[in-house]
Amino acid sequence: MEATFAAGCFWGVEAALRSTSGVTPTRVGYTGGHTENPTYRDVCSHLTGHAEAVEVEFDPEQISYGDLLGLFWSMHNPTTQSRQGPDIGSRYRSAIFVHDEEQRRLAEASKEVAQSRFAAPIVTDITPAPKFYEAEDYHQRYYEKRGLAASCHTVS
Repeated sequence: MEATFAAGCFWGVEAALRSTSGVTPTRVGYTGGHTENPTYRDVCSHLTGHAEAVEVEFDPEQISYGDLLGLFWSMHNPTTQSRQGPDIGSRYRSAIFVHDEEQRRLAEASKEVAQSRFAAPIVTDITPAPKFYEAEDYHQRYYEKRGLAASCHTVS
């Protein structure tokens, strides 16, 4: 099965999800915008409307979509509009891109549960998954390739 999440800088989100049992391939990229085949430079211009996102495949026998949603809510601050820590701009927005109605139902329910943990309203978008554009190779497994600890996502 497939899941797509935007929770700020995609490097940290990808590293956290990739290390989760039951998650098989991961890839970082851009989604939710209006420009076809955007590059990182394009997305950084703030003119494409894309979010930095992570697309994962997962084995529902090992991890449920609900469990992935739990990780999503715990790895960032979903109450800040277009911002995660020092990263500012719509490309860092919080979003769940759903692939079917069951994912939408589960995402909406999990958002209600997660809201009880935050004083401010959750601003996370839950929207149908549009086309996903894979980021350039140097962004894939960014921390792993550089021997660095994942550090760019903000844990709430």
